[in-house]
Amino acid sequence: MSDRELMTIEEVADYLRVKKRTIYEWVKNGKIPAIKTVGQWRFKKVQIDTWLENQQG
Repeated sequence: MSDRELMTIEEVADYLRVKKRTIYEWVKNGKIPAIKTVGQWRFKKVQIDTWLENQQG
């Protein structure tokens, strides 16, 4: 998977090792960077990686 690829809810959940429901909650609360396109959520891998790095503290 290249850094420019868009990921689905399922792919992000698998990548982060959380349930899809968790991803939906994070999107709803604006906690994770997401794009809604044609009624479906998509995630840029590079943004997810950056977001993940910023969660470490």
